[in-house]
Amino acid sequence: MAVSHAKSPQPASVRRISIFGVTGSIGGSTVDLVRRAGLAGSGGRFLVEAVSAHRNVAALAEAARALQARVAVIAEEGLLDDLRAALSGSGVEAAAGEAALVEAASRPADWVMAAIVGAAGLKPTLAAVRQGAVVALANKECLVSAGPVFMDAVQRAGATLLPVDSEHNAIFQVLAGARMSDVERITLTASGGPFRTWDIAAMRAATPAQAIAHPNWSMGAKISVDSATMMNKGLELIEAAHLFPVGEACIDVLVHPQSVVHSLVAFRDGSVLAQLGTPDMRTPIAHTLAWPDRMETPCARLDLARVGRLDFEAPDDTRFPALRLAREALRAEGVAPTVLNAANEVCVARFLAGEIGFLDIPAGVERVLEAVVGEAAGAVPGSLEDVMHWDARARHLAQGFAAA
Repeated sequence: MAVSHAKSPQPASVRRISIFGVTGSIGGSTVDLVRRAGLAGSGGRFLVEAVSAHRNVAALAEAARALQARVAVIAEEGLLDDLRAALSGSGVEAAAGEAALVEAASRPADWVMAAIVGAAGLKPTLAAVRQGAVVALANKECLVSAGPVFMDAVQRAGATLLPVDSEHNAIFQVLAGARMSDVERITLTASGGPFRTWDIAAMRAATPAQAIAHPNWSMGAKISVDSATMMNKGLELIEAAHLFPVGEACIDVLVHPQSVVHSLVAFRDGSVLAQLGTPDMRTPIAHTLAWPDRMETPCARLDLARVGRLDFEAPDDTRFPALRLAREALRAEGVAPTVLNAANEVCVARFLAGEIGFLDIPAGVERVLEAVVGEAAGAVPGSLEDVMHWDARARHLAQGFAAA
């Protein structure tokens, strides 16, 4: 299994941690678990080194105070004075900007939550990897945009990646102690999102409010739209190919509306093992936070009798072409995954802003993919700088994409 490149740490009474993206849905769930387990200063098990947010000063300051963090970093440099004022008298150091994020991620920590959304999370997450931390990876872009570069850094630093996505975390749990040579297939499950049963005409008229209304999970706007287009599952497909190297052809996607079975692994003897649980992100987060142990969570316990039934169906590539685009990008390798992710980020943002329609998201991604992959002529990003070059090129074209 390619997830972990370091030996399991010995259980310790106190664990030093950092949480990047503390004000998002994943960050908020992490804060909840840490506060329940207790801080080192109050006899608990966690000492918080750093926390960060994009631009929500009030929420960042509140989290930093509650966690008694040593440093709080706001990504927007112009908000530094506001952050300093919000942290006045707390003893928490305030910092701002990309360089400050990277510096904070480079600080010694036993465990780092990488939950910064988008390509903005690449540099700080890479910095955490390079200092050899156990990195709980909730940032898809690290592996989608810069998979080979990122995994090479993990190998060189002897860092450990623990997947936070419920699907990848489920696979990681199922594979505990197993040999990858015994794995026949991996199946990622997908809820199907809010438009699972909608026809194309209805999807064409879908609004941002409808797209972010996920039936099972409580998530941010961007990832909710990705779930609605099923691009989220396409990105997870690319991630899985890096985390669990069984080959693209051996990774399937199955729509499972109840979101109870989080993923399945089929072994060569015909056995199929799955991880089940209620749809609450605190479960996979807690698994990574306590690893190699486990910890208590307030999550509702699974009651299969109450659930009553578990349904499964194949994804519809006609209504949800994003999944096909992601698989094609994975097969193409080179700059294609980077371009796919960057174009999708821009198109989703434009949809949320009312500039393009829902079906224009995958259409725009496909158009940008064709243009940039052709322009790249087989180029293979060998560094983070290369990745960011093609990321910027894709974003520029996606921003100018005209809706049909």
